Amino acid sequence: MTSQILALIPARGGSKGVLHKNVIMIGRKPLIANSNLQAQGSRHINRIIVSTDDEEIAEVARQWGAEVPFMRPVEYAQDLSPDIDAFRHALTWLRENQNYDPEMVVHLRPTGPARQIEIIDEAIDLLAVHPEADAVRSVSIALQTPYKMWRINHLGFLEPLFRMPGVRDCQSLPRQQLPLAYWQNGYVDVVRPRAVLFKHSMWGDCVLPLVVEESILELDYPENIRDIEKALRELEEGKRVSQRKVPSRHPV
Repeated sequence: MTSQILALIPARGGSKGVLHKNVIMIGRKPLIANSNLQAQGSRHINRIIVSTDDEEIAEVARQWGAEVPFMRPVEYAQDLSPDIDAFRHALTWLRENQNYDPEMVVHLRPTGPARQIEIIDEAIDLLAVHPEADAVRSVSIALQTPYKMWRINHLGFLEPLFRMPGVRDCQSLPRQQLPLAYWQNGYVDVVRPRAVLFKHSMWGDCVLPLVVEESILELDYPENIRDIEKALRELEEGKRVSQRKVPSRHPV
């Protein structure tokens, strides 16, 4: 594959659960270094950019092999800023200032660093053979089915979050008779720029699933650090990260 494949690593400075978590030391390296090194190890990725509003993060990112050709504007680096703000800004800046327009953008979140390079490349390969698709999104089988979930409406009554066509009360069916549901796990996503810039979406109109069986580890709180360090050691030793326990589809 000779296409322009960009890894974009968003890393803002204003984290709350773990202060400045993108550059804290996890094992023997800063957290963000793991995503940088994984992108460098990919068979397909040929450019790595970190989008940040923070000078310290920018300097650490450069030390570990990423480019930081721009600083992210503060209005796109707020607690509630959606991913698309950072991606739209990055792609627009690169197009206007460097005439650079990649075919695909690989979204590597630094706060979920325990990932296999082979799965990153698998996601890229999957999108490459489906030109009709706008994106590939990694997903896992949901441990709890949304067909048994409820919300409270404006009158204070429960109403089902989802319904099944032709089924009066799917909330009372055995779990094994309900459709499988998947949650987006943030392991790796790949998106074509057309989805971000013209369809104003992180996945466009047509998204392909990449089902990931590994446990998903995210650095949200200090107590997550030990598990992440263990998973990174396993990856360095050539082991797979422990698989998640998913519910059986069949009655026992």
